[in-house]
Amino acid sequence: MEAIKISIKENLLYINDKINEIAKNKGISSEDITLIGVTKTIDVDRINESISLGIANIGENKVQEIQEKYDKIKGDVKWHMIGHLQTNKVKYIIDKVELIHSLDRKSLADEIQKRASQNNIVAKVLVQVNVAEEESKFGLKLEEAISFIESIQNYKNIKIKGLMTMAPYEEDTEKVRFVFRELKKLFETIKEKINENVDMKYLSMGMTNDYDIALEEGANMIRVGTGVFGERIYK
Repeated sequence: MEAIKISIKENLLYINDKINEIAKNKGISSEDITLIGVTKTIDVDRINESISLGIANIGENKVQEIQEKYDKIKGDVKWHMIGHLQTNKVKYIIDKVELIHSLDRKSLADEIQKRASQNNIVAKVLVQVNVAEEESKFGLKLEEAISFIESIQNYKNIKIKGLMTMAPYEEDTEKVRFVFRELKKLFETIKEKINENVDMKYLSMGMTNDYDIALEEGANMIRVGTGVFGERIYK
């Protein structure tokens, strides 16, 4: 069977038009919104093509894929660890990623602090919150986030840069609007409440199915895989 050609260029034009439209409606600059191309299972050639077309940030769910692709990717690109991160894998990516999106427990914070200190760097992280409390997803509950941040805010080699969440998959994306709205509220509360070693800069929420809703509710970082690279379709 022959695979149908997916146009990364056309996909990016569509997504960027959508970002520009929503930014204009909100009265903000589209330049303040970061698009992360999610490259899980995507081959190096297509990743490099996306970079040549303007993708400046790529996100991986697995440490192994970062390790396999890291030296093969061309251009000035920032790596993001967006998947669940096991403590025993931190050492492999601590000096490679721009941002860890999935800090969700004290043991992981301890390991990130340890490995960042050994590498003489400050690791930038997002705290993952499971707003909808889905059993299949990781993350803190809404009511746990502030106390968790307070418990690690003095770690010298960790800089908290914001929050991340994943909404449940729904065909009707209006059903998940509350997830993004609630995380935005928490984001603003933390901004006002906690200052030491916490810089609430990034609100990472929204994927291919729902990034438009997330942007409308205040996301400034979206993680899009299928929307950029397409699904594998055969004819």
